[in-house]
Amino acid sequence: MAPMVRPPPPTHFQPSGSASKPTPTKTLLRKSTLAGKRKLDDAGLDLDGDDMSASMNPAKRSRTVTFNPLVQEQLFTSSPEAPTDLYDVRRLVKKALDEHNRAGGDDSRYDGVKEVFSTKNRSQGKAENDLMRAHLLALTSNVSLLGKNSSGLVRAVLESEWVGREEPYVRAYVSFLGNLASAQGAYVGTVLSMLVGKFSTLRISNGRLADCPIVNRTQLSSRVHTALKYLLRLIPSASGTLAPILAAKFPFSDESKKAHMAFINNLIKITDYAPELKSDIFALITERLVKIDVQMQVDLDDLDDDVAAAVVQSVSIRTDLTGDDDSEADDSDSDSDASDDSLGEEENRVKTVHDNVEKMDAILDTLFELYTPHFEDPLSSSAIATFDTLLSHFRNIILPTYRSRHTQFLLFHFAQTSEHLIDTFAGECVDLAFKSGRPAVLKQAAAAYLASFVSRGANVLPHVVRDVFDYIGTNLDLIRSENELSCRGPDLQRYSTFYATTQALLYIFCFRWRDLVVSPSAEEGEIDEEDFVGRDLEWRAGVKELLDRTIYSKLNPLKICCPSIVEEFAKIAHHLRFMYVYPLLATNKRIRLSQFALGAGSASSGLLRDSGFSTGVATEDGEEESWHQLEAYFPFDPYQLPKSRRWIENDYVSWRGVPGLRQDEEEEDDDSSDSGDDDEEDDDDDVEVDTATDDEEN
Repeated sequence: MAPMVRPPPPTHFQPSGSASKPTPTKTLLRKSTLAGKRKLDDAGLDLDGDDMSASMNPAKRSRTVTFNPLVQEQLFTSSPEAPTDLYDVRRLVKKALDEHNRAGGDDSRYDGVKEVFSTKNRSQGKAENDLMRAHLLALTSNVSLLGKNSSGLVRAVLESEWVGREEPYVRAYVSFLGNLASAQGAYVGTVLSMLVGKFSTLRISNGRLADCPIVNRTQLSSRVHTALKYLLRLIPSASGTLAPILAAKFPFSDESKKAHMAFINNLIKITDYAPELKSDIFALITERLVKIDVQMQVDLDDLDDDVAAAVVQSVSIRTDLTGDDDSEADDSDSDSDASDDSLGEEENRVKTVHDNVEKMDAILDTLFELYTPHFEDPLSSSAIATFDTLLSHFRNIILPTYRSRHTQFLLFHFAQTSEHLIDTFAGECVDLAFKSGRPAVLKQAAAAYLASFVSRGANVLPHVVRDVFDYIGTNLDLIRSENELSCRGPDLQRYSTFYATTQALLYIFCFRWRDLVVSPSAEEGEIDEEDFVGRDLEWRAGVKELLDRTIYSKLNPLKICCPSIVEEFAKIAHHLRFMYVYPLLATNKRIRLSQFALGAGSASSGLLRDSGFSTGVATEDGEEESWHQLEAYFPFDPYQLPKSRRWIENDYVSWRGVPGLRQDEEEEDDDSSDSGDDDEEDDDDDVEVDTATDDEEN
């Protein structure tokens, strides 16, 4: 028989397979009791002293176990006459297991033991509870016999109702789990899977069993974690088994907000007593959050703008009215988030989008709240370690995911808690964008993150903006000089990194051009924008020259970069007397790109991806042109999840117009109305531009 984790059975009970009851030895009994209790205490299992002494003392034992003087050699049933004396039950359980494990043996008693733990179609009461506890203790004494052949019985015990029963039963059940996992390692994963399965399935009804004290939801959850903590301390290697189980049991993305929040909150509790799993758990949460994020954004983009706006507004109103709806009163036994058959296809689609927005909002709000205490001192070791974890998630999960929309704001917010962390995040983006050997798609994404962070971060100081602008410019010069001689024309597929980096630079200029101007008041951090109206500005050294070399190179980035960003840059640069690029844009309208980039998407921005720019420049090829142009994707575009947006409100730079620009636009519109016919004639002359890729194909 395998070593017992729980104290061995009292010696006044007859050992399994013995013919007579031996006389107990006090010294052995005392030693065994203390040693066994110490093991359970060390493992974190809270055992009540009275219950322990009752199980070890014949005089007190009758308080919790019902005796039957008649030993019945018969099939176990749930009838009141079934043996509940622990000695009798233990002997019969062992006999049932021996017969079951013997080749050609009788399984009738074995099936009877399984029936004890099958609560279907059976009443619950004190006699039932006592019967189950007696059999549970008997199985604990015989865990060495519960091998592979007894998996059906083990499954019946694991699937039985236990978490809402009386404390003595719960303690006995947890002890059984520990003994089973220790003696039969093959069941470790099965036991852990059962416990993790409780994370999102506990209901009020689980704590409302007949003849048992009412157990609230908090207590139910605590019991599950007590068992899990006990097993992890008892079997340290179980942590490696638990990690993939947590991933497998994580709710699917289409499951309810309630199921997700229950599971995530339970995952967070595990990190308190299993710190070795902390990294895996937070990576898992981030990975699943990104999946919900992407799907939510795809669904929003598929809706009409008015419908999408109404969805977000309804989530905001519901949040204001209900607040946190995770109270026990709302914990029904049914899932109300399932698709309603009475709704039409379109209504169900809108409902799904609404549920995903609400779910995403709740999870992110929880994560913001969870991480915030670590950054009370941004220079502390806790803050540095936590930010390193977030950087790891960014590098391995967020950055490689196309169209992640909100998850990255965790880094946006916490990076701005100190200048050191701002430099750390910007440096990470720079490294990912320009270090050789990385896939081009990751370089493009990193450049977009860098530009968006520097442009939108309210706490990003002007000198950081200038440093990043200069660094991007230096790398652009390197890329341009390496490719310009062999370049025959604009080619997104061949020079994608150059175009993505140029677009990042244009984006930074549109948002932070004020930080690139030399102003008498710049040292105080305040710039009088009235100084910009109607006069030439003094720009920092090298800014004009850099953009001039880049824009007028053979690679022709203004033809490839997103039209909305190009148009906004052209308007601002012209208004500030910085650069006049409209003749080049007119020429580009007559260029038809012959090389289509595979896998490119249209440059659209849904409700939650509003960049603040005007609509794109019209081209002759219309929608077809977007297939070989960059998207207007900048990851820190306005955050509109209603509940969690509170965390980034003070971190964010909203789009600000340029003083006097609107008036100039109105005047230009009046002037351009007289020259429309000339533009149409010019558009008839198409220019076919060969690219370097064309040479390879010919």
